[in-house]
Amino acid sequence: MRKDLITLAIDMGAESGRVIAVHFDGESLQADELHRFANGPVNVRGTLYWDVIGLWREIQIGIDKGLAFHPSSLGVDTWGVDFALLDSQGKMLGNPVHYRDSRTDGVMERAFEHVSKPEIFKVTGIQFSQINTLYQLMSLVESHSPQIKAACTFLTIPDFFNYLLTGVKTNEFSIGSTTQMLSASTGEWAIEMLDKMGIPTHIFSELVPPGTRLGEFRGIPVIAPACHDTGSAVAAVPAQEKHFGYISSGTWSLAGLEVEAAIINQDALKANVTNEGGVYGTYRLLKNITGLWIIQQCRATWKLQGESFSYDELTGMAQAAEPFQTLMDPDDPVFLTPGNHVERIRTWCQIHGQPVPETKGAIVRSVLESLALKYRQVFDELASLTGTKIETIHIIGGGSRNNLLNQFTANATDLPVVAGPVEATVLGNALVQLITLREIRDLTEGRQIVANAGGMKRYHPCDQREWNESYERFLNL
Repeated sequence: MRKDLITLAIDMGAESGRVIAVHFDGESLQADELHRFANGPVNVRGTLYWDVIGLWREIQIGIDKGLAFHPSSLGVDTWGVDFALLDSQGKMLGNPVHYRDSRTDGVMERAFEHVSKPEIFKVTGIQFSQINTLYQLMSLVESHSPQIKAACTFLTIPDFFNYLLTGVKTNEFSIGSTTQMLSASTGEWAIEMLDKMGIPTHIFSELVPPGTRLGEFRGIPVIAPACHDTGSAVAAVPAQEKHFGYISSGTWSLAGLEVEAAIINQDALKANVTNEGGVYGTYRLLKNITGLWIIQQCRATWKLQGESFSYDELTGMAQAAEPFQTLMDPDDPVFLTPGNHVERIRTWCQIHGQPVPETKGAIVRSVLESLALKYRQVFDELASLTGTKIETIHIIGGGSRNNLLNQFTANATDLPVVAGPVEATVLGNALVQLITLREIRDLTEGRQIVANAGGMKRYHPCDQREWNESYERFLNL
């Protein structure tokens, strides 16, 4: 087996992006961060945009730093649902709009006038959310946008960067599945459904699976990993159990199971679960949950008020606060957009008859406890849908460093929790590249390599009576 092989993983989330060199010596993986850069919405006269030109500049800076390692390949993963439109000359038609922009307010409900909610789910198997690409495109159709009329090519965000890298216009399957525009039965674009909604279907490109070699950039092969960051993260879950749950924890929490086929029935529709494409013939049966976003927004509010706290400091305040005083629904739409979430929490509690948290620690604790209880609700639903007895929950990603939330999750679900790796997305991105390069045999071997690296932390459930009582309260909010 080849020694000291280097791949570059370009990983971009809603808050930051990184270019990371992943070293593989034949037995272990080591991530070496080369370049980190900020990311986030830019408000231009009331519309939230992504600065993709700035991101492209930062990507090139990171790749330049990686050239010294003579990388064997590179791969891009990003957040889901957003996109760029290109004209007939391959030029971008305006800056991509951020999924938290208000342009999709009310669009989802109006879309059901063209194709019913049950029919959309029967075709796509995707969770309903107003941020989905389907409703973003519908908003352009409704507003008679010149961009949608002039568009010749639709590219999700990672597809767009792959196009800048290689000149090839493709749509990778895992990121394409997040759009709510693919047929779960065929794995192709749901042309008939899109036609009914008036969305032009000539703009969609060929779908390619994770692991496809797309072309080259400066002599480096460009390989599509699971281009959706959650897809890459789940690929690196160091699971040794057959029946495991996972939470990709960060700004969003993606809680789910890995299954062999999409599950589409009335119970799945009622539970509003999603069936997103995974790697190597798998599906990710999961739910998108508002994750640490609310705490991020509270932290930003306190900073504007002149008080700066690290996340560790906020977690320490939460640990010292009284337990189970305030429960809330983290997925209430009021928490979707940026703003003063401290006041939004207080208002929500007043409306729903919950004690209003008065201290910073009480606010943060209420969010963390409520998230853990939401996880239990989701895993209960997924276990029921699949008939699976979940053995362990793996928490991966940046949120896996939150020891308090990890313990709360074990307590709420009454299941052991394994936290780590933090860099699951980067490692999963690299694993798919290495499998394409035939340096790793398959995903099973790749996950074993991640597990062998160690560094994971285990949490065991406790305080069951108090958590069970709080769960009943949470279900009745």
